[in-house]
Amino acid sequence: MTPILAAAGLITPTTTTLPTVSINLGNTLTKPSQSIIVILLLSLLSIAPSLLIMMTSFVRIIIVLSITKNALGLSTIPPSQVLTGLALFMTFFIMAPTFTQINNVAVSPYLNGKISAVTAYNDAQAPLKTWMLKQTRTPELALFTQVTNQHPAKPQDISMSALVPAFMLSELKSAFIIGFVIYIPFMIVDLVVASILMSMGMMMIPPTLISLPFKLLLFVLVDGWTLVVHGLLVSFR
Repeated sequence: MTPILAAAGLITPTTTTLPTVSINLGNTLTKPSQSIIVILLLSLLSIAPSLLIMMTSFVRIIIVLSITKNALGLSTIPPSQVLTGLALFMTFFIMAPTFTQINNVAVSPYLNGKISAVTAYNDAQAPLKTWMLKQTRTPELALFTQVTNQHPAKPQDISMSALVPAFMLSELKSAFIIGFVIYIPFMIVDLVVASILMSMGMMMIPPTLISLPFKLLLFVLVDGWTLVVHGLLVSFR
């Protein structure tokens, strides 16, 4: 029936335009689409906590603040959320120059279509590697380069697979060294209070119960939080 109607001119034939998909595998640089940017942002947000812990100053800061809290004998004050928030903002403050450099050499050029994704990834590693190498000790770095049989001509040639664990070990060591120095004055206060209680025959009274107000007073008089934060900031120079 349809061919008869078409032949009689009652039905006008129509043409359907099919959507086309083009895939460019060449070297032409173009700005990434909004969907690609959203995918990259979601991927970055999913791994952001791991990157924050492994490749920034967060580990050293949170460990030192936690040791300070334990040295004071305070189990719940200040809350862990407060220390974590302080550590996060200090991390952003310390890493701001590095993040700015990464944005200038990698992120902005990629979003503007000037460089490819692979080039942006490689360019973003350089500022981060430079900062991490300044904080990484030579023994830890030598350990992982020897285990992986790497023989880099210069420190910048070290792979991230060897640099990241070496950096984390160095951060743990630095944090414990700073924490030990912070712990000594409070330990002395505990020993003095315990000796006084023993000499007075008050062995049933916990020394920490008596020493806590004195430790808090000492910490406030010397402006302890400012000293701890200043020491942490200076340690990353």
